Amino acid sequence: MKEPNRSIDELTGRNVAIIAEMEKEAARVRTRGERLADRLAAWMGSWAFLITQSVILIAWIGLNVLAWSNRWDPYPFILLNLALSFQSAYAAPILMISQNRQAKLSERRNHLDLQINMLAEQETTEVLRLLHLLCERAGVEQVKGRSSRALEQETKHAEILKQIDGEMEDVKQVNGEIQGRAKDDTLAMRKRAAADRDQTPADDR
Repeated sequence: MKEPNRSIDELTGRNVAIIAEMEKEAARVRTRGERLADRLAAWMGSWAFLITQSVILIAWIGLNVLAWSNRWDPYPFILLNLALSFQSAYAAPILMISQNRQAKLSERRNHLDLQINMLAEQETTEVLRLLHLLCERAGVEQVKGRSSRALEQETKHAEILKQIDGEMEDVKQVNGEIQGRAKDDTLAMRKRAAADRDQTPADDR
């Protein structure tokens, strides 16, 4: 049965629905600790938390400075510093838990993108090969060149990675040489400046 033609809006809506389902599935598999960490991270990264904490700090300091008696935490506010230290000690690991989960999701998406890109590259290579065969069977004249044949070959990803690593190493080496020359020039300028100061007559100083 022939599939009916779909508009770009229908295709986009289908893709959005697939992405939303993937996000819901990632949210469903979270542990209780991860859910709690995400909620706390979202709360601590909001304006509501910032405003609430600012109000509490201002009220705490104001009451202990302006109160005539019963100052439970006078200057230098040791109890307040202790409370903020406890908050920082627990907030940092909670934020790291949430960030680690987000990093895992990002890595999973990157792997999915890589897999889809590799499949698309393989499909494109096969399409080019089939088009070449069809043109030969139909007697259609083709433009002869190395690029057309090269595109029909299978991409060797390991060799591409080695080539990228080699190019990056060359770039790092060049940057290191440039930085080394810049440091040498700076040292030479400082030495010349020091020598000029030493040669300046005493009455000119």
